[in-house]
Amino acid sequence: MSTVIYPSPIFGPIHSRRLGISLGINLMPSDGKVCSFDCIYCECGFNKDHIPHLKRPTREEVAKALKAKLIEMHEKGEHPDVLTFAGNGEPTGHPDFPEIINDTIKLRDKYCPKAKVSVLSNSTFINRPLVHAALMKVDNNILKLDTVDPEYIRMVDRPTSKNYHVNNIIEDLKSFYGHVIIQTMFMKGKVGDIDVDNTGDKFVKPWLKAIIDIQPREVMVYTIDRETPDKNLQKATHEELDRIKDMVQKEGILCTASY
Repeated sequence: MSTVIYPSPIFGPIHSRRLGISLGINLMPSDGKVCSFDCIYCECGFNKDHIPHLKRPTREEVAKALKAKLIEMHEKGEHPDVLTFAGNGEPTGHPDFPEIINDTIKLRDKYCPKAKVSVLSNSTFINRPLVHAALMKVDNNILKLDTVDPEYIRMVDRPTSKNYHVNNIIEDLKSFYGHVIIQTMFMKGKVGDIDVDNTGDKFVKPWLKAIIDIQPREVMVYTIDRETPDKNLQKATHEELDRIKDMVQKEGILCTASY
């Protein structure tokens, strides 16, 4: 099984389909995955296959490593387009996430003021006031909403908490009052005998209604780019993603598609 386990706390820079030259900030251990989802399409693999033995990096370790990397890049005349919180699991789950965001913004302002700070999150902790406040400070608050169908979420995103309710997530997404970018994975294939194609109107129209209610700054629709732990998944086509993008844009909401 091919999976990607990222170094910690800093990795890259890498080229992101959606964000440009991205310097990654991984708040999870470097030897495994810690996530509140267990998505069947995750490039980091299934949670059970990558249980870490190391601890998460501390706030101090993140700041020290980020500062060193930014100085190194600056001396080479390299500058990232974005500092991206991503990696081996859910970044907002780190106990010091709000403070780490503050540190990162200060370092960005000093060493690469044109770079954006982005967070890629599955939205599971956005109901926490300090996490919510921290996400309001970043340039690109990119939050996941793959569908509004609870059964599909149970099969595909596989939240680890029994307290996950998509209607609550939608209400929390609305509470950003537009300071949010919604990210949605569209794909096809099967889990066992069950079809997980979410590109048709059965899934897209209710999802679009939620998007209209949330009124995000932007929507990013994308599909599988790397090998997935579940081998029966397939990419959505260019035509399918373009159709969904057009539906969003007809509602006056900016939408991009990554193929």
